[in-house]
Amino acid sequence: QVQLVESGGGLVQAGGSLRLFCVASGRTASPYGMGWFRQAPGKEREFVAAISRSGSGTYYTDSVKGRFTISRDNAKNTLYLQMMSLRPEDTAVYYCAARNFIAPISANEVDYWGQGTQVTVSS
Repeated sequence: QVQLVESGGGLVQAGGSLRLFCVASGRTASPYGMGWFRQAPGKEREFVAAISRSGSGTYYTDSVKGRFTISRDNAKNTLYLQMMSLRPEDTAVYYCAARNFIAPISANEVDYWGQGTQVTVSS
């Protein structure tokens, strides 16, 4: 089992930046692919970005490419999502996700979820 705790969400104006954090605890010695997903009101949870166990492979949904950067520090058991040039349509609850061995790019591939952190982008 691994526990995931997100932080860093908040309210920001369009064009602004935020950095999300996800700290993992528990069986963190196990190799996990990690990712970020988001869910807006009335919508399904969707993939945002993912990263391989080593950090060498990263994956993004098209709408955030060039604006968001996912990274991880395995020594600190921490996952990051740097978000820039934020848009109102980025408003959602952002969830940290972990999958055994492989980076998760679909919600049904995720083995562990965090509780979520709210990101609100005002126009």
